[in-house]
Amino acid sequence: MNLRRLKYFVKIVDLGSLTQASEILHIAQPALSQQLMILEGEFRHQLLTRTKRGVTPTEAGLTLYRHAQIVLRQLEQARSDMDKRDDSLVGKVSIGLAPGTAASTLSLPLLKTVRAQHPGILLYLNESFGTTLSELIVNGRMDMAVLYGDHASHGLAFRRLKGEELFLVTPRNMAMPAGPIPMSMLQDVDLMLPSPYNYLRKYIDDALSIARVRPRIVAEIESASPLSSAIREGIGATILPDSAARIIANAGDGIQRRLVAPRIEAPLSICVSDHLPLSEPAVAVQQILLDLISNLSLDSDVCAGSKDVQCDRKATEQHS
Repeated sequence: MNLRRLKYFVKIVDLGSLTQASEILHIAQPALSQQLMILEGEFRHQLLTRTKRGVTPTEAGLTLYRHAQIVLRQLEQARSDMDKRDDSLVGKVSIGLAPGTAASTLSLPLLKTVRAQHPGILLYLNESFGTTLSELIVNGRMDMAVLYGDHASHGLAFRRLKGEELFLVTPRNMAMPAGPIPMSMLQDVDLMLPSPYNYLRKYIDDALSIARVRPRIVAEIESASPLSSAIREGIGATILPDSAARIIANAGDGIQRRLVAPRIEAPLSICVSDHLPLSEPAVAVQQILLDLISNLSLDSDVCAGSKDVQCDRKATEQHS
């Protein structure tokens, strides 16, 4: 098996285009097509389907793509292990941090700690949404990710870290009573929520269902900047984990309010492959990440840093 052909194949699938792949790889397109034909002949399967928009992998192609990612990453780690001259750890480690999670604030501390303890490790940090990160892990393109969710699925294993309470963030001029807000009060509130494929949306939808509320969703927004602007303009309210709610409330001049009846809590978990072992450098980085998260107080007073947050823990306990 020619590993170079595997690299070509992975690049073609990543880009979805033979033309773009040939430009990036600096290989003439006819030569690249020939290498692909040889690879298909070796496996006796058609690997790509050509369309007007480019190319897409067949079912056999997707299978090869996943295995090729693993083979190429292991080869890269083997080369790094052979090149090191002492007992220090050397290699690449990729970590996904879902935006809006409490752990997303650990990017800089994680980078500093890894650089100080293991300067031979090249750290790759990716902030994307949970579903995208989990797909990268399944395909062998990412070592681990911190995201919301704890339900094991094919190709993935979750280790629950902590639970984070979800809060309502409203525009400052939205009429709301003081104190905790029962979910039933959201029946006539314009809501801006994450997309249905987002892990957080499931917890929100479940809580709304328990409260027998049919949400009036006016927008699906997952980017902090437009969400903050929409809060500032009074377009609607949103529901977010505490860490993200604070940021949006402050940036959008909004008010963070506790939700009850039912109270919503989303599990913050570290996600890895359920069948691919972590490399030695990845294990070391994972331990650093776990140590940083354990020192991160997710249960701190939600009033910290913002005098506008509506807090009433005793009332919350009574309604929960």
